[in-house]
Amino acid sequence: MNEPSFLRPDCDADAARPSLVGLTRDALAAILRRHGVPEREIRMRTGQLWHWIYFQGATRFDAMLNIGKALRAELAGRYSLARPEVVAEQISQDGTRKWLLRLAPVDADDKGAEIECVYIPESDRGTLCISSQVGCTLTCSFCHTGTQKLVRNLTSAEIVGQLIVARERLGDFPGLTPPNDGLLPGEGQRPISNVVFMGMGEPLFNFENVRDAVSVLADGDGLSVSKRRITVSTAGVVPQIAPLGAEAGSMLAISLHAVSDELRDRLVPLNRKYPLKELLAACRAYPGASNARRVTFEYVMLKGVNDSPAEARQLVRLLKGIPAKINLIPFNPWPGTKYECSDWEKIEAFSEIVFSAGYASPVRTPRGRDILAACGQLKSATEKLRARARMVVEG
Repeated sequence: MNEPSFLRPDCDADAARPSLVGLTRDALAAILRRHGVPEREIRMRTGQLWHWIYFQGATRFDAMLNIGKALRAELAGRYSLARPEVVAEQISQDGTRKWLLRLAPVDADDKGAEIECVYIPESDRGTLCISSQVGCTLTCSFCHTGTQKLVRNLTSAEIVGQLIVARERLGDFPGLTPPNDGLLPGEGQRPISNVVFMGMGEPLFNFENVRDAVSVLADGDGLSVSKRRITVSTAGVVPQIAPLGAEAGSMLAISLHAVSDELRDRLVPLNRKYPLKELLAACRAYPGASNARRVTFEYVMLKGVNDSPAEARQLVRLLKGIPAKINLIPFNPWPGTKYECSDWEKIEAFSEIVFSAGYASPVRTPRGRDILAACGQLKSATEKLRARARMVVEG
């Protein structure tokens, strides 16, 4: 891959220096003030840094020729443009890619936490599934990620860094060449058009960082992912649903999976704190929800557990009055699970009942199952992942 010089990392960079990659405009402006940039220049200099980091994908300060040499040297001496390190990459037979990313240590005791993110190419779009926490606290019984303990929240910069890394790997910054493997969307399409917060963690338990990350992802002068193409999925942290709509303006997805509190208490234990009545009331009041900005309800199909025609009809009743679509997700098995995927005939019958009631009810095609990258399968079991990885990427 031929790269312009500003996309070739500085090999002498000090990994201990804090990175500017992923920071908000306000954070970049604060750094410039700290280093003596006159207030009258702050907006312009912030815009210049923003362009180089988020539009050009630069990894070297010395490429930023429209910024004065003295300021470039000052920034280079104190900061880096490092992003999360790709430890391993797996590529599924269907083109899905999963990356194991190592984050910079946050303190002396931190050896560098690891997370996973997944890229899913389709004919009309490319979706990046990103993580918001290292691990998860929810312990949803059907989800592999839920078997991993929570380590910490990701910063907004670490969340944004996942998209930066993915765009680099897919050749989606100026001057980069995409992989020549025929697995990306067609010519003229952006490899990554959609971002979903459906990776590791519960996004609304990390609300402020998720909100700030959405603002960076959606900024039209940089990464420029439309807010209508950014979806935040929650298991139902009710108090943060309205603020998400008001402050982030993203699309909303609800990890539902059951139509009664009794069953949902078992599948999604958070339901014991925020039961269905409260959750659905918050969805009805979600800021900006309309037929053009529908709330997505995710419903994993578990054989003999939640897949009966009666439950499909109850789902329709529960969602009455909510501009909604229902994604039916065939269960993706993982080692040690007690669940099985519903039979295809059951899934089709469930979908037909929902569709006949006037709701879109697409059945999500399982993607990346062979590399444990499908919905509910993410877990950064590092040693196992390294053993299975198709390619270990050199640092």
